[in-house]
Amino acid sequence: MILFPAIDLKNGDCVRLLKGEMASATIYNNDPGAQARAFANAGCDWLHVVDLDGALEGRSVNGSAVDAILGAGVPVQLGGGIRNMDRVEAWFAKGVSRIILGTAALQNPGLVKQACEIYPGKIAVSIDARDGYVATEGWTNISSIEAIELCRRFEDTGVVAIIFTDIERDGALSGVNVEATARLAEAVEVPVIASGGVGSLADLHALKAKARSGVAGVICGRALYDGRLDLVEGLKVLRDAPLEVAAGC
Repeated sequence: MILFPAIDLKNGDCVRLLKGEMASATIYNNDPGAQARAFANAGCDWLHVVDLDGALEGRSVNGSAVDAILGAGVPVQLGGGIRNMDRVEAWFAKGVSRIILGTAALQNPGLVKQACEIYPGKIAVSIDARDGYVATEGWTNISSIEAIELCRRFEDTGVVAIIFTDIERDGALSGVNVEATARLAEAVEVPVIASGGVGSLADLHALKAKARSGVAGVICGRALYDGRLDLVEGLKVLRDAPLEVAAGC
């Protein structure tokens, strides 16, 4: 199982939001490259990077910050404002290892299929939900589509993973919604990466227990930045998860 340290970008800074509210942004580091290197030095296998401004504006905004993060030499999965093939191709050309499609997955499912065909094994879909319903446009718009329903639409497209965020838990350190994540993982054939609410090692152990359900990884942000979770310890816990599941991610 993979632990993904999160770097969310707003105005060029590394920030964390509380429950998806942009006004709640707390700046943790104004040097994204340095933050990426710190995570790399701790031994992480991947970085999860989101251009928050891009998610709102529908275009890439924090490009220079992403470039600095790529310089750390750790594989990056990137989301936020990527809504056409030109941006997908441009980011892969710059060295991004995996592209995350969020709003585009709901509004333009054909893009997901096309991207998966051109870049097999390199496209993930992000499903952000509030009360079980999919949120888009940087979490500002709640749709009438249930998260599980949307996930099932992408089972046969070739996406490498589904990133499931419980918005009400994001940045709240209140614990991962383990049961909802496991239910989603059991309902689809695609590996699921949990996001939102990690507050301690206990959350990682709880997710690890669901590895055979198809939970393949977890994204962690505020707990790392606030010192509630030691990255080295967290990596050790999850690297002991079933290898056949982790490899699928």
